[in-house]
Amino acid sequence: MSLLLPFLRRPAAACLLALLLPLPALAQSPDAEWQAFDSALADGARHANTWQVGWTTFYAGSLALNAWQASEASDRDDRYDARVGVVKSALALGGMFLDRQPHPAALGEFEAGEPGDIEGARALLESVAEEERRRRSLEARLGSLAINTAAGLLIAVGDGRERDGAINFATGMLISELQLQTQPRQATAALNRFQPVRVSLGDLQLEGEYALLVAPNQLGVALRY
Repeated sequence: MSLLLPFLRRPAAACLLALLLPLPALAQSPDAEWQAFDSALADGARHANTWQVGWTTFYAGSLALNAWQASEASDRDDRYDARVGVVKSALALGGMFLDRQPHPAALGEFEAGEPGDIEGARALLESVAEEERRRRSLEARLGSLAINTAAGLLIAVGDGRERDGAINFATGMLISELQLQTQPRQATAALNRFQPVRVSLGDLQLEGEYALLVAPNQLGVALRY
């Protein structure tokens, strides 16, 4: 069950007073929650498809450019760096095809499920949010760290150019971080609206979740228990 507590109208000075006063509660229908899950998965799927196309195009272009420079560049150092870049770009491009975002498949599962199954939809969203967190975890960075470290060492130690090796490593890690940070996070955002809360009214104890809702000229809290 969900409740929405309206807190604030236009005057900013009323904010503290509004937070302290008991205010009426308005019911939030299960349909609204269902629509929120639907919207989060649909937005996540669109974001995932855009992200997939964008980064696949970027790595494919990088692979083509490095392959050309590996044989056609006039400078010997540029040819060496390009050969290293071919390997890095090929690995990154392969990863784009082998490790796809979960949102499009989750949206298909959501649309094929039983309409109005709030618990099932919430469980699906939680699984997608968990995958979003995994893709931004320290473990998700270990692969790019290993590849960029090896590339940097090949240039710095294997070719005797320490500065160029450091630049190659730093540039590769920056691109990898941008790739991670631009991934969809709609499921996490939808679930993070709600935080655990416990309310005691005499002998009655209620456990549930709350979320701050911010809109133009209004601040509120949604309670779910």
